[in-house]
Amino acid sequence: MQAPIGSFDDATPAPDCLDRLTAPVAEAVRHWQGGVPAAQIVYVDTDPEWADTAVFVEHYGRDLLERSANCVVVSGKRGGETTLAACVVLSTTRVDVNGAVRRQLGARKASFAAMDTATGATGMEYGGITPLGLPADWPVLVDQAVVDLPYVLVGSGRRRGKLLVPGEAFAQLPGAIVLKDLGIATRQDSAS
Repeated sequence: MQAPIGSFDDATPAPDCLDRLTAPVAEAVRHWQGGVPAAQIVYVDTDPEWADTAVFVEHYGRDLLERSANCVVVSGKRGGETTLAACVVLSTTRVDVNGAVRRQLGARKASFAAMDTATGATGMEYGGITPLGLPADWPVLVDQAVVDLPYVLVGSGRRRGKLLVPGEAFAQLPGAIVLKDLGIATRQDSAS
C-alpha cells in the first residue's frame, strides 16, 4: 500500500503487522474501538538511525515536519500525589508544561517525566513513545492542531517504525482531552 503521507517504501495497515509493534501498542490496535477504522492506522518501517526529526524529514519527506507529532510523558505533582499523563503536540511546537498541562492536571508543579519513568510506565522505547497503548488511567492531552490534520506521523512504540494516524483518531483515544493551546510555538517558529 502507499502511505497517505511521506515517502515510505514499506507501509502496512497496523492490524496486519502487530508483530512489529510493542505489546501495548499492538493491544491498542487489536482492540481499537474509535470511529476511525483500525485499518486506517498505518505502520511504516523506518530506519532507527534516522529517528531524530531533522534527519527523518530529510530522508522521508520535508512535508512531514508539519505533519509530525511528538508524544511526551509528563508528571504532575500536587501534595504527595503524582499523576502521569501524555501530551501530543505537533513537532513544530513544544508542550506548554507550566501552563496548559499544569492547569489540566490540577498540579502545583508539572515537568517532563524522567526517561526511566516514561519507558517503564509505557512499555515503549524512548524516542518512540506513542499515544496508542498508554496505560488506561492516564490523561492523554492532545493539541487541537493534531486532531485537525488528515494524517499525523507519530512513534510506533519503538525507535524503528512510525505510525500514520488520522488526526481525528487522537480525539478517540482512551483518556483523550483535546486542548486548543497545548502546543506553543518555539522561538524559531515565532520569529517567522
